[in-house]
Amino acid sequence: MSPVRIGVIGDFRPYVYHHATNDALTLTAGRLGVDLEYEWAPTDALAGHAAALLERYDGIWASPGSPYKSMEGALEGIRFARESGRPFVAT
Repeated sequence: MSPVRIGVIGDFRPYVYHHATNDALTLTAGRLGVDLEYEWAPTDALAGHAAALLERYDGIWASPGSPYKSMEGALEGIRFARESGRPFVAT
């Protein structure tokens, strides 16, 4: 069985609480017995390219932590998630 792949929209900063997002994903996958892979998708990389960068994920999580480097990229990523019908959560 292929792993579930989650794309996390956000600009990872380990000195704030973003490590908790990683921990939540890891702990939940372990509890459910699911093979999970996740990657952070920086908002500045998403601007103008969200569909191409996010299409490989099974679900998308918009992380907390605004202001984002690129609000345009964050919104484009969120729009892609909603319009593509992928499971989406925002915190």
